[in-house]
Amino acid sequence: MMFSEQFIQHMHKAGALCVLTGAGISAESGIPTFRGQTGLWNQFRPEELASAKAFINNPQQVWEWYRYRQELVQKAHPNPGHLALVKLENAYPTFTVVTQNVDSLHQLAGSRHVYELHGNIMRGRCVDCNRLFKLAELEEPESAELPRCNCGGMIRPDVVWFGEALDAGIVQASFQAARGCQVFLVVGTSALVQPAAQLPLEALAYGAYVVEINIEPTTISNYVNESIFGKAGTILPALIKQLGL
Repeated sequence: MMFSEQFIQHMHKAGALCVLTGAGISAESGIPTFRGQTGLWNQFRPEELASAKAFINNPQQVWEWYRYRQELVQKAHPNPGHLALVKLENAYPTFTVVTQNVDSLHQLAGSRHVYELHGNIMRGRCVDCNRLFKLAELEEPESAELPRCNCGGMIRPDVVWFGEALDAGIVQASFQAARGCQVFLVVGTSALVQPAAQLPLEALAYGAYVVEINIEPTTISNYVNESIFGKAGTILPALIKQLGL
């Protein structure tokens, strides 16, 4: 059996679940990861494309990069892993997804309680007044100038770039969810990027049963209660079936 009896017992007894997701679950929908042998960062230097300095120096290049990524996201669809998490959300009184992904696939699948640690690539934000824009509001002809806000400020992708601080409110809420759950799932993340990588350890410290679901071992594999190696799109639907949901 794929799942231990102890894990299933904890799932049956839990009233609150928290799930941390990373690039691995999106990769199963066809969105390239940033790390690994085929990662996007292997083709570009991150500091040339994903930093405030890069945007100031060459906003056209940065927007070309993000429009390419937005096109990839628009072609993607939630996979069975995303859909299984929605079924879990519907089955538990308290359920939270904390994601490092910026692609909205959790929301498209139907997840309602999602904290986006790194922002959302399908939005834009004015650098001057912080007004948010949906992607449809930013679509302009190829020959058009860079998108600008009504206030005159340039619009940037609404994602957290290297060297920038995460939204303090979202980080705080994510840690509260980790501390308050009885089961914490780590799905498709390398567990390298802080502060997200601290969340499963925080959950452990507060007594949660922590299970890692990933295609390969990570830096937290020796700390969690269990590691299940394989694709989220296979493992999570199997868990739903095992739980009888």
